[in-house]
Amino acid sequence: MKNPLVSIITPAFNSEKYITESIQSVLNQTYQNWEMIIVDDASNDATVSIIEEFIKKDNRIKICKHHENAGTGIARNTALNETSGKYIAFLDADDIWKPTKLEKQVHFLQINKIPFTFSFYEIIDENGKALNKRIESPLILSYQQLFFCNYVGNLTGIYDVDYFGKISISSIRKRQDWMLWLTILQKIKLAPVIPESLAYYRIRKNSISASKFDLVYHNFKVYRTFHGYNLFVSLLCMTGFLFTQLLIKPRYIKATI
Repeated sequence: MKNPLVSIITPAFNSEKYITESIQSVLNQTYQNWEMIIVDDASNDATVSIIEEFIKKDNRIKICKHHENAGTGIARNTALNETSGKYIAFLDADDIWKPTKLEKQVHFLQINKIPFTFSFYEIIDENGKALNKRIESPLILSYQQLFFCNYVGNLTGIYDVDYFGKISISSIRKRQDWMLWLTILQKIKLAPVIPESLAYYRIRKNSISASKFDLVYHNFKVYRTFHGYNLFVSLLCMTGFLFTQLLIKPRYIKATI
């Protein structure tokens, strides 16, 4: 199949300020065989009405609604259940794709006959201003490298449903994406990256991911819950995680000017 359907999963909660840009970045894709499944996680702002205006113009965009806020992981699973594409991709409601993102990724997957890839990405602030940082990764990512650091930006990951099936996402509030990539790398062991920035990740001041303390806490929970390690082993793993975060990962953060 030359141009297989790509299913895009987008959880949204009180995203009225950003979701127009996110949806528009999908509409602007040079690769056009996609469906975008947005799950509104009980927003109380204008998020739903904005989405519904887009749906009137393009039936590839679909919405599912939660009546109570359930968290990003459950929202992604709700969307996952509605997908029908060969490939699953992820775009949060405040992030943005570059126009050739899907075209380049689908081509890369097909020409290399692989079931998973990701790419570099850039950082923008709440207002969409470029922070002149590009987040890179090892060119061929191993499970061991991923074990100590999530090098895969969620907005860049894409996987083949025919190979993996639909991979259920953890319901815990944070780091579900890391656990998803760990599940994938457990099976394929190595994953090549597209060595190019294909997306923009938005840093928001009050987001959980912006807190260094929360970063440590939620990563510790991955070792305890996903891997099932006891307290002592989890603490040892966190030592490796902190070493990687402080001394290795900074090497993959490059200035764009």
